[in-house]
Amino acid sequence: MVIPVADLTIPRVLPNQIAGEDCLAADGQTVSKKSPHDGSEICQVARSKASDIARAIAAAKAAQPAWAALTVVRRGEILRATAQLMQQHRQALAAIVALETGKSLKDALGETDAAIEMGFFVAGEGRRFYGRTTTSAVADRQAMTVRQPIGVAGLIIAANTPIANVAWKAFPALLCGNGAVMKPSEDTPITAWACALLLREAGLPAGVYSNVNGFGDEAGAPLVESADVDVVSFTGSTGVGRWIAATCGRRLAKVCLELGGKNPFIVCDDADLDKAVTFALASAFSNAGQRCASGSRLLVFDAVYDEFKHRLVDAAKKLAIGPGDADYYGAVINEKQLNNMLEAINAARNAGATIVSGGTRLDDPAHRNGYYLAPTIIENASRTAEITANELFGPITCLYRVQGFEDALAFADASPFGLTSAIHTRYVNRAMTFLQRIKAGVASVNGGTFGSEPHLPFGGLRQSGTGWREAGTEALDVYSEWKTVYINYNPQGV
Repeated sequence: MVIPVADLTIPRVLPNQIAGEDCLAADGQTVSKKSPHDGSEICQVARSKASDIARAIAAAKAAQPAWAALTVVRRGEILRATAQLMQQHRQALAAIVALETGKSLKDALGETDAAIEMGFFVAGEGRRFYGRTTTSAVADRQAMTVRQPIGVAGLIIAANTPIANVAWKAFPALLCGNGAVMKPSEDTPITAWACALLLREAGLPAGVYSNVNGFGDEAGAPLVESADVDVVSFTGSTGVGRWIAATCGRRLAKVCLELGGKNPFIVCDDADLDKAVTFALASAFSNAGQRCASGSRLLVFDAVYDEFKHRLVDAAKKLAIGPGDADYYGAVINEKQLNNMLEAINAARNAGATIVSGGTRLDDPAHRNGYYLAPTIIENASRTAEITANELFGPITCLYRVQGFEDALAFADASPFGLTSAIHTRYVNRAMTFLQRIKAGVASVNGGTFGSEPHLPFGGLRQSGTGWREAGTEALDVYSEWKTVYINYNPQGV
């Protein structure tokens, strides 16, 4: 069956896109892509293996020198044309995102618009692409730095915000003059397929960018292991990130990892509780909690704990769950993830924690065929418990009672992660001290733990990543190398 989605049509078997051509996996194998909303099959997807990845890498390696030889302004123009096509097809792209993730069309449109803005921002960097000129201690010598491409980029993305994830990696990798091979999540292959179509339509030369579908161990691993891949950029779990770092380290390949988070959301005794509850709900439950920036640890001062808990639980129980625009969040991405979350909740309960809201799969007629988890709030978990330490990537958050600012800050920084953070307070001295001392890549005052803008860098410390940043001008540092240039001249020779 061919499924029409506005002006983009999803084929019954979703192909790879290698060297400018649509193709199935070399061995013809496919895998079913199911709807998170009701479990029905959307399409079959090419199940690629090492030979398919090798073909895509070879195409990127062959096409990269000519692509790099174009001016960066010209490369930016092609990316701008891509962003314009995305804008033209935004309704169709958002429909695809909503279909394969189970989120609402409203949320999918917001994500699509963010990807478009990233495209325009990165394209604009083609008119800047700044190096620097500086002085030299040697007479009659000019010194400067310029960016140069790395070669072939292997891009591996998660399923939570599929079109934004494509934009965050593909646009800067291509602007810097690299060839690229995208391996999207097996849970969201259709969005990446649609974006690759638009890149091709915008005039990207054949071979420069390939989109290859498949599982991580069958398609992602060969991409990471290839000696012809010069930089690997991965968004996903910390466990997989460790393996990628070790694998790339053995051949000294550059690697950018954007990994997990167990992000603290601190509520002080002088906080605006209505605002704090609103942002806590959004941090914990928007996008079904499937954010590395999710607010999964709510650290609340003892003086306001009971009141905040009452308001939060009351608000969470009123949230509408489903794929509609009036719903707060939709399904989680697949049944395996849902079952993992339920097991983690049950383990927390057995370890002494209390489930104060949710904790169950929704099994009413509107939800029973999909992968829906009720908004879950847990308290009384130990600060050293497994659920306190590990990222769950779902609509689950834990409440913790803290005795004051120093206790909250110490507990916030006790996590092995260090991605995002937030504090709610009216006291400027407390807010500024938090911003200076919190060990996180992103810190927010009176806001949420999530939310990023295309011109600002995003990334974390410790087990949240390798120190590189995505988005912003800083993303160019991931996909380019610096070259120092000296020009010696003779003033007497004019």
